[in-house]
Amino acid sequence: MSDYIPSPRQWVADQVELYEESGGTAGLTLRDTGLPVIIVTHRGRKTGAVRKTPLMRVVDGDNYILVASQGGMPKNPLWYYNLQADPDVEIRDKEEVYAMRVREVVDAAERERLWEIAVEAFPPYQEYQGRTERVIPILVAEPVA
Repeated sequence: MSDYIPSPRQWVADQVELYEESGGTAGLTLRDTGLPVIIVTHRGRKTGAVRKTPLMRVVDGDNYILVASQGGMPKNPLWYYNLQADPDVEIRDKEEVYAMRVREVVDAAERERLWEIAVEAFPPYQEYQGRTERVIPILVAEPVA
């Protein structure tokens, strides 16, 4: 397995480091929002390197809903393309780490249901969708059997 390359965004790198070095007992919320995050460990599609991305903690039963919002920017976040290239990830949720496989939600009814759950967990998603022409992708991480 290739080496881990921290995010070039310092606050992201710092959060991942705090979250992981604490064993999942610190760095558990997005900056000053107080809202919970998970760490998604995935592989870079170009480098093959290990990447770690904090995302909002949005759950649906045993699954995690991953919203590729990038704050409503015009393009999808880089991690979205990494997960398309290699859908096998690890998700750290506090002290637990799960092997998961990610799929993009394409069914309209499923997407609508999951979008409502996501917006309830993190209301700014609705505002982010209003800022961009693209339909913000929703992915589901499901436990690997």
